[in-house]
Amino acid sequence: MSLYVGNLSYEVTQDDLTTVFAEYGSVKRVQLPTDRETGRLRGFGFVEMGTDAEESAAIEALDGAEWMGRDLKVNKARPREEKGSGSFGGNGGNRGNYSGGRGRY
Repeated sequence: MSLYVGNLSYEVTQDDLTTVFAEYGSVKRVQLPTDRETGRLRGFGFVEMGTDAEESAAIEALDGAEWMGRDLKVNKARPREEKGSGSFGGNGGNRGNYSGGRGRY
């Protein structure tokens, strides 16, 4: 399991996060997603720690704590939701709009 870390400064680095979370246990991995178009950090990241107890200690200490001028949001990361599972059954809401090749869509 990993931790979600939100409201991060756009100046944060993987080393910065590793240093902060290492105070609460072993840090296995740090991910800082970037925007595909701009390459800029998205303001959140994920930290994977060695044990559940270490994750719990980090959450308790860092959730709501001020760091780099921002109040951190730290909690257990939720599984990523699959795209296309919306209320239209994944077909984009275009049901019935295809005319079967008769020239009009």
